[in-house]
Parts: sequence; structure tokens; C-alpha cells
Amino acid sequence: MARLRQEIEPDEAGLDPEALARLDRHFAHLVDEGRLPGYLVAVARHGRVAHLTTYGHRDREAGLGVGDDTVWRIYSMTKPVTSVAALMLVEEGRLALTDPVSRYLPAFAEMRVYESGTGDDVRTRPVEQPVLVRHLMTHTSGLTFGFYHSHPVDALYREAGLDSSVLPGTDLAATCAAYARLPLQFEPGTRWNYSVASNVLGRVVEVASGQDLDAFLAERVLRPLGMTDTGFEVTDEQAGRLAELYGETDDGGITPIPGLPLHGRPRLLSGSGGLVATAHDYHRFMEFLRRRGELDGTRLLSAESVTAMTANHLPGDADLRTCGSPAHRVPGNAGVGFGLGVSVVVDPEVTETPSALGTFGWSGVATTTFWVDPRRDLTVQFMTQVRPASSNAFFPELRRLVHEAVVD
Repeated sequence: MARLRQEIEPDEAGLDPEALARLDRHFAHLVDEGRLPGYLVAVARHGRVAHLTTYGHRDREAGLGVGDDTVWRIYSMTKPVTSVAALMLVEEGRLALTDPVSRYLPAFAEMRVYESGTGDDVRTRPVEQPVLVRHLMTHTSGLTFGFYHSHPVDALYREAGLDSSVLPGTDLAATCAAYARLPLQFEPGTRWNYSVASNVLGRVVEVASGQDLDAFLAERVLRPLGMTDTGFEVTDEQAGRLAELYGETDDGGITPIPGLPLHGRPRLLSGSGGLVATAHDYHRFMEFLRRRGELDGTRLLSAESVTAMTANHLPGDADLRTCGSPAHRVPGNAGVGFGLGVSVVVDPEVTETPSALGTFGWSGVATTTFWVDPRRDLTVQFMTQVRPASSNAFFPELRRLVHEAVVD
């Protein structure tokens, strides 16, 4: 087990210690108020950790504190890892971004797209172009989530038993086949809608590689990067370090809720949100991306592939607010585009919080987040375990406070 450690003092890295102290006080106050159980925040500059704070509890009821070895459910921070796996197969010639998904998953061969109506009166038509691998990675496939409640196709997902994005009791192949039986929200490649697409991408990785997703990730991504505490299941040794999962209550507090079934290999290996990891491990992954595909002499991707991954691929170089489906036309999406598995800042002048051009990253539903700022050579991660009742209210302040800490 490897632990994340602070390597240099903040001022050596061009960070303001007092600004970082304000950041710590802000989130410690949220813990003391009962809005968070505990947290870990790490800020690195030029590849070296210059600020690392843990505070509060990983299990409040048991009185167990957050440690630098705590294991976290990272949910959608799994998606960039799945995208890296797919890009590795692209570089090996076993997959292409322009391949129709149906080449690997035949159920996607005759997709239909929504035209009008609701419920039993939904009318559809054949797609004009197939769903491509790059559509999965950019979330422009037309797939959706059932929990949005903002489009008639979302309702069809719920009717099909896909309320929580996966079909209960099935494996990844069967769940992806269920997606394929439903219409797309829009013509592939025309709009952005965050969706189950990364699960489909995970299944494509399985078919193209000839390996189960957990085996491929462990052998080709996680072990080579030294991410030894990351995987789809929690070992006996890790069980005591796993953070409890909480949900927000109506009065703004938190209460324990059931989380992913992590003991024993899951039947469904979710490329969308199935991984657990420690801060040490995700720091390794961020460093791999910051260093453009190489870490400690191990190169998994070419610099060109990482450049492509972290560039905006939305139609017309739009941002998420203008290109997104109705659920995503929110102020926080202004100035933010999307690459091959990560968001990317395309217009810092209109972003909701201070951001540098080209900053990329993503978040998880349990209030975990990371970003890499290539212009300032900065990486940041924040870990806790709270599923918010609606949109996450903590990230804008985190970004503002980190921005204030960078002094050169």
C-alpha cells in the first residue's frame, strides 16, 4: 500500500500558504457543520504535492478518521480511466475512433432516434449516421440517463428498468444490449448529453481486447501506473480503509446510504463509475495525464493521444451549455467543452469559476473531483463521500479557493 505524501512546501511551488489555509478552514467548517463527513484535498505543482490535508471522518458513526490511505468510491472519475484504455487500443490498431460501435456490439447496428411524442406514443426514425466510438467518448452519442426526467427518452430508460443506469442483476454485455433497444435522444454527433456511454465504451474495450474490463484495466493501466489500491472490488485488507457513503438530507445534513456492492467481484463491471481508488493512486493517474501519457519511464499513450483526449471535440467547438441537452444548459457549463472522456475549459472569460484555458478533469457523484491545469502545471484532487440531493454545491468554491492560492 502506497500513501500520498506532501513533498514540498507551498511557497516552493508558487502557492500561497494562507490561501491554502483558507481552503482548509472552509471545508473543515462544512465538516463541523455536519454537511460533509470528512475530506482529503491535495494540490500538486510541477508534479510534486505541495498541499495535502485530511480532516473529519471516513466513517462518522464508527469514529474513523480520513487518512491518506482511505479508499474512496470515485464513481464517474472512472470514465477517464476507461477512455485511456480505449485510446491504448486505438494506438494498437485494434480500435478506431471512427469505428461504428456496431462493429463490436452488433445490437447497435439498427439504432433509431427520437422524433416526437411521449410514452406509448413516442415516434422514432432510423439514425442518419451510426453511433461511433468517438461519440461514446465525447457523450455525443444520443444515449442518456433515466434519472434526468427531462426528455421522453429518459422515461423509456426508467420503464426499461434502467433507473440507475444499469439493468439490475445483469452483466455489462446485457446492460449495453438493453441500451441498444431504446431510441437515442438525438442524431449522433450533433449534441452533448452526459449518459451511459462510458459503460458502452467499457464493453467495446472488452470486445476489442478480448479481456474482461477489470482484467484489461489492471494489466494494462493500473499496475503499470502503480495504482495498486484501485479496482472494481475491495479486498479484505482495504475493507477497513473504505469510506462510508453518505447522502444529503432535507435539512442539509448527511446520513449513511447504501453504496456500490464492493466486496467480491461485481457481476457488472462499470466503465462509467465502478472503480474505487486512494488519493495516492488517483494522483498517479493525474500525473500520467499531466506528463502527456508517461509516468516514471512507463509510457502508456503517446503525447498526441493525450492532446487529443484533452481537446474540445464538441460540434462547432461549442461549450456544454450551448451544445448540451436541456438538462445541461446551466451556468456552470458555460465556457467548458468536452474531450475524449474529460471536460476541458475552452473560454475562461465565461466560466462560472476562475479557470485557466485548457484545464481538464472530471468529477464523481459522491463529491469527488480532479483537474489538471497544464498552463499553471497544477493538479488538484478532492475526495469525500456524499451524494448530493441535486447539483453539487461544493466544487465552485473549491475551484475559487485553489485559484486564489496560485501566486506565480
